[in-house]
Amino acid sequence: MKYFAYICRKTRGMKGRKLILYLDTSVIGGYYDDEFLQDTQRLFQTIKDNEYGVAISDLTLKELVRAPQNVKMLLHDLSIDFKEVVASQECIALANEYLKKKVVGQTSLEDCIHIATATIHKIDILVSWNFKHIVNMRRIRGYNAINIKNGYTVLEIRSPKDLISYENKEEI
Repeated sequence: MKYFAYICRKTRGMKGRKLILYLDTSVIGGYYDDEFLQDTQRLFQTIKDNEYGVAISDLTLKELVRAPQNVKMLLHDLSIDFKEVVASQECIALANEYLKKKVVGQTSLEDCIHIATATIHKIDILVSWNFKHIVNMRRIRGYNAINIKNGYTVLEIRSPKDLISYENKEEI
């Protein structure tokens, strides 16, 4: 995994474009969480260094309304530009397909909407700290099997740890 961040930076996606990250609410909240803050803050620094583009869904923005003020204002305070993507009816239908096929339980609808929204909007990588319902190999395989069955591409799902480099740029 240590070279995943390096490969992402070096390849910069297909045709030389910058990779786009879909950040779910756990990543934004992770900026201030003792367990996740170091890696999350390093990820946000790579974003500020223009190594990645960012997409945020309308669902994430709705979830942030209930967050503490510092989390709610993080993207603004860090001057992070992002593209807003909408969880359309097509996204809801795909999310319901994940539930119907029991990739996760019925209580995980919002997690499924995040995944479906990133899939349908062709985001390169969904980033999350949710290891139970999102960044989980068995679940990722389930989501992507359904994506492929329905004519969508495979969605890369990673934690912030996978997207930051632990080496000095000069050492690579």
